[in-house]
Amino acid sequence: MYNQRQGSTATPPLHHPIPQHPIPPMRSPPVEQTHQNLQDRYAPPQQHQQHAQHAAGAGDQGNFFNPAGYPQFFNDGTAQVGLQVGRSAVAAGQEYMEKNFNKYVSVSQLRYYFQVSNLYVVKKLGLVLFPFLHKPWTRDVVRSETTGEVEGYAPARDDINAPDMYIPTMAFTTYIILCSVLSGVHDHFHPQLFGTLASKAVSVMVFELLVLRLATYLLSADSQLFDFAAYAGYKLVGVLITILAASLTGSTSVKWGVFLYTYIANAMFLLRSIKYLIIPDGSSPVPQGINTGNRRSSIQFLAVYAFLFQLGMMWILIPANSVLNSAPVPVITKP
Repeated sequence: MYNQRQGSTATPPLHHPIPQHPIPPMRSPPVEQTHQNLQDRYAPPQQHQQHAQHAAGAGDQGNFFNPAGYPQFFNDGTAQVGLQVGRSAVAAGQEYMEKNFNKYVSVSQLRYYFQVSNLYVVKKLGLVLFPFLHKPWTRDVVRSETTGEVEGYAPARDDINAPDMYIPTMAFTTYIILCSVLSGVHDHFHPQLFGTLASKAVSVMVFELLVLRLATYLLSADSQLFDFAAYAGYKLVGVLITILAASLTGSTSVKWGVFLYTYIANAMFLLRSIKYLIIPDGSSPVPQGINTGNRRSSIQFLAVYAFLFQLGMMWILIPANSVLNSAPVPVITKP
């Protein structure tokens, strides 16, 4: 009975409605815009104010990092005070250094010996190694444009015969580095080698300057300390050539053959270059040198200094054979 009632009350089949007009295509809004609209719709008034302040701050930050905003930053009073304090500190430091450094060394005179050019360095190295091919040896002078009077000698970049401190300084540095590298290649390097090489080279230079200073005092000559320091450093060029030849060939005969040539070349270079400092020249437009009575003694001292004294100084600067020649490496066999 229950089954008959259930079958008689069955629901009729369902039919889906058919649209009578075309459905327009649906487009979803951008995600960022939808998210922003939802936040603006449901956020309380305080959050709206914070959001507006954040947007304004972002705009100001963009203007700060904008290059067009840099002038405004530098025109700020605090920035100007900071820049002025920085300039004052730098100026005070420079003044302090010049005031204390000028007590011992004249910065203006020292700057004169570093006025070089690339062409001068190349020509000067050729002059030091091949002095037999060079003429003349007289130095150029600088005259005043208004009066025509002699103001002094021309700097090194304008005169190949002028002394400089650039080549001796670079040769001194190269001497220490080259000997250290060769010692490391031949497995003889130790950290104290830098100090040993520098101390030896500086001791040789200082001793040579003391000898020159004493000689010029006894001969009543004008003492040109920077000139003597420059000429004393040129011997390192020949020493470097000797070290390179000995390390590349490993031959003792080549080493001493190159040493002999560079020694003679350095002696001839000094003999002709320091002549204007030791021996007076009446034709020179710049007054210098000693009086005529000591001319003979000056010639003798110049010969002894250029040949005998330089021989000993260059021989001391040549490193030992253990640095120039490689030692046999022991062969370690595995047990």
